[in-house]
Amino acid sequence: MDCKIFYHDKCFDGACSASLFTRFHRERVKTADSYSYHGLVHRAGALFDEAEFTSGENAIVDFKYSASPKVTWWFDHHQSAFLTPEDQKQFEAGQADGSERMRKFFNPNYISCTSLIADIAQVNFGFDTAPVLELIKWADIVDGARYESAKAAVEMAEPAMKLTMVIESSSDNTLVQRLIPILTEMSLQRVLDQGFVQELLGPLMDRHWAALELIKQRSTVDQGVITFDITDQPTEGYNKFIPYYLHPDATYNVGLSKSSFRTKVSVGTNPWTKLMPSDLVNLAAICERYGGGGHARVGAISFPPDREDEARKAVGEIVAELRAASSGDRKNS
Repeated sequence: MDCKIFYHDKCFDGACSASLFTRFHRERVKTADSYSYHGLVHRAGALFDEAEFTSGENAIVDFKYSASPKVTWWFDHHQSAFLTPEDQKQFEAGQADGSERMRKFFNPNYISCTSLIADIAQVNFGFDTAPVLELIKWADIVDGARYESAKAAVEMAEPAMKLTMVIESSSDNTLVQRLIPILTEMSLQRVLDQGFVQELLGPLMDRHWAALELIKQRSTVDQGVITFDITDQPTEGYNKFIPYYLHPDATYNVGLSKSSFRTKVSVGTNPWTKLMPSDLVNLAAICERYGGGGHARVGAISFPPDREDEARKAVGEIVAELRAASSGDRKNS
């Protein structure tokens, strides 16, 4: 029997979650003869294709809930985990009656989905997390933006940071599927040293520095909010900490970019802001109003590639809201 794992694609935590789930399932559940992988991305329209679910086991990690009866396992830590109130009610019913309490797990208090899976697998299934502590540590650092500085996040000395860039920026749709089986079997440095990773790294580093220069040219700051629009330079991803590297005193960042499958509004909070958490805006709540979501400190909204005007309208409204909040914080400080 095959266990098909659906994971948040182009995301370090998504890849780590899929790898950790694979190792846990193989060692402690032992109901699958093989594992296959399918990346999921946030886009306008339907996120799941029922035809993609296998007749064996289906697991979704680090991604929104699916009400499909074919889904066997689900782990997520995003505040915006449910597409509809009906989905949330279905999940809660399965928890209440116990039918899915040991198969579907949601806890938005976790920094990364990798650490959520690790704790549940260890406590409930006796999984040994000792061999994968490096992976769990870096999933928390990367997904929680817990870098020591913007310089560390953008200049990327650590293997995990370079791997994050490769995962987020590569146009090779098979890359993450090749990484998942080895992320829990090798150190992150050994993963980075793999030939198929190294051949991508050089060109991506060049693209990274070019993106930094582009955002430097396009970004402006007003009332603590960084804004930029790079939709005329389509990209599959860029380092989300570049705006704070360039403008360290800003509180929020709203960027508009375009890839092959969406126009994306990225909304973030400076991880190194001096403001108290209670003074910061919940960005997931804002993004949810436009059909997006995320965490309290970082979120995103996906529009179809041909609806840039609609995305720009959303950007304008979000920027105005964040500027007003930022101005209020300065008056109160």
